[in-house]
Amino acid sequence: MYKVINKCPVCSSKLVVTKLKCSKCSTVIENDFEMSKFEYLSLEQLKFIEVFLKNRGNIKDVEKELGISYPTVRAKLDEVISSLGYNINPTPAVDKKKVIDMLDKGEITPDQAIKMLNE
Repeated sequence: MYKVINKCPVCSSKLVVTKLKCSKCSTVIENDFEMSKFEYLSLEQLKFIEVFLKNRGNIKDVEKELGISYPTVRAKLDEVISSLGYNINPTPAVDKKKVIDMLDKGEITPDQAIKMLNE
C-alpha cells in the first residue's frame, strides 16, 4: 500500500480523502473526509516527531539520537509546530537562569550552555 499523498501535484493545495473502501468486504464510502494535521507533515518532520516523543521531549536525548545540536532540535520543533498551523512566538533572548537550570538538570552539556549563552 502507498502512503496517502497530501498535496495536489498540479497546484500544491491540500488534498482531501473522498473515498474509503473496506479491504475485507469491499464496502465503499464516498464523501469528503478530513485528514489529520499530521498527514500534512513531511516524512522528515514525522520522523523527528517520532524521535521527540520516544525520548519524551528530552531535547538532550533527541540531540544524541539524531546527532544534531540543541538549536537545530529547537528549529526542527518550531518547523513542525508551524506546519501544524500554530503560531511560533519569537524566541526571546537567552534566559540565563533557564540555561543554568538546564545545565544543573543535565539536560545540556557545559559546552552547549556556553554556546547558548553566546548566541
